[in-house]
Amino acid sequence: MERLGKQFYEQPTLELAEQLLGKIFVHILPGNIRLTGRIVETEAYLSHEDEASHAWRGKTTRNQIMFRKPGTIYIYFTYGCHYMLNIVSEPEHSAGAVLVRAMEPLEGLLFMQKQRGTSVMTNLMSGPGKLARALAIDGNCNGKDLFGEEFFLENAPPLPGEMIGTSTRVGISKSRELPWRKFIRNNSHVSKGKVT
Repeated sequence: MERLGKQFYEQPTLELAEQLLGKIFVHILPGNIRLTGRIVETEAYLSHEDEASHAWRGKTTRNQIMFRKPGTIYIYFTYGCHYMLNIVSEPEHSAGAVLVRAMEPLEGLLFMQKQRGTSVMTNLMSGPGKLARALAIDGNCNGKDLFGEEFFLENAPPLPGEMIGTSTRVGISKSRELPWRKFIRNNSHVSKGKVT
């Protein structure tokens, strides 16, 4: 299957959040263990007009990965227990990222079930912390990119507009009214956030 190149990630953040839906995220582990998931839910974050963004107040040690080239992976740790997978989206030295909120598991299911401690398919990756654990993503992945042999995205046909839902963002207190969450309608792997 065709891998997505650098040009794909150079779209404006709000467009990328939608265009990522349906694409296949791939993590190759040592021993050529292939873990893949179909992206079914995303959330956009920008440095301007967005108080929920880590880059709202400028560049820091924590968020400096967000200022790198599009297609860089930005991982952060939250609530003392969850890693979150983000894809950097704005031109270098600007800041923006798309949080991958949910995926539909495709390959490496036994590994994912062991990682997550559950065999319920719709619970494996139906949230940002869940999918990071299922994919064995942690802080060591921060700053890597989607152009090598460890991480990449495989292309898939664009989704028709009627399959794509939009809502305000989930699980945050600031700038939560922004309609920057995108998801595949009627997909059972989408997180339990607001669905419209």
